[in-house]
Amino acid sequence: MTGRVSRSPSRVTSIRSSNRDGVGSKIASVRLGVNVPNFGPGTNPDVLRRWALTVEGLGFDLLMMSDHIAVTPDVAQEYPAPFYEPFTTLSWLAGITRRVRLGTTVLIVPYRHPLLIARMAANLNDLSGGRLVLGVGVGWARQEFDALGVAFRERGQLTDERLLAIRAAWQDDGDYRAGPIPIWIGGNSDAALRRAVRLGDAWHPLRFTPGRMAEAADRLKAGAAEQQRPQPALMPRIALRLTMTPITGEGRLAGHGTIDQIAADLDQLRSLGAGIVVLDPFNGDHRETAHPETAWRALATVAERWTRHASKDIDPERS
Repeated sequence: MTGRVSRSPSRVTSIRSSNRDGVGSKIASVRLGVNVPNFGPGTNPDVLRRWALTVEGLGFDLLMMSDHIAVTPDVAQEYPAPFYEPFTTLSWLAGITRRVRLGTTVLIVPYRHPLLIARMAANLNDLSGGRLVLGVGVGWARQEFDALGVAFRERGQLTDERLLAIRAAWQDDGDYRAGPIPIWIGGNSDAALRRAVRLGDAWHPLRFTPGRMAEAADRLKAGAAEQQRPQPALMPRIALRLTMTPITGEGRLAGHGTIDQIAADLDQLRSLGAGIVVLDPFNGDHRETAHPETAWRALATVAERWTRHASKDIDPERS
């Protein structure tokens, strides 16, 4: 499997070049990212290194990972130990990779002092050659908030205040040298959407059904109009589980099903204006972290299908 993945960059180079030259269709303009598991019993430095090389080798545009600090019981149910802190891990992976962008999906803003976030994000962006995407959220694990001494009920207000402080710190370019770091506001709630309009460069909704896609895009447009602000970009994260037979029913998550179903989901997101779609191949079974090859095969299948989408839609008179 590793050998197959390592030969993939030439396939997806055609997608990236069609984006850059403006000759691809709207389908080709949608870039794909991957949420890499940075936790679980099967995760270790070698696995993380192989994940990074696989994601970059397959030609994906963005590698992201999640954030926790204290693996309290509520966190462990979803993200078991060991847990690799994202800034530390992404900084290491920046030295292993060359092209793929690096990001958080999502960094829990109330857990850290805003000047620490500002410094770590700016340094990572500078050291990686401007490759950082800072996805942020308010958090959900009450026990982890308690362990860190952070008021759970105040997490929304803390997030707003600290995002403003982070952006203010970055204005000192002589010190931080942050460069342009896009901030994606994660979350599916109305509060997250309003925060994206006020404080973000993009809205980053997480794992939803196809039926909610159009509704989400409409909510984003309406939210921007209500606040009389520019509409942020739509940068969703969807699940990824590849099956041999179609998954039916209203509860099917976008990204679950056959390759035709997944391609249709991506095409719908393209039509709704998504710029980057992040694929999340972890589906809740902690044992998956010990066998990443299954996820890699699914990602390779999606990459190959997406490349064929792009190549079919390139204007032959300009290619």
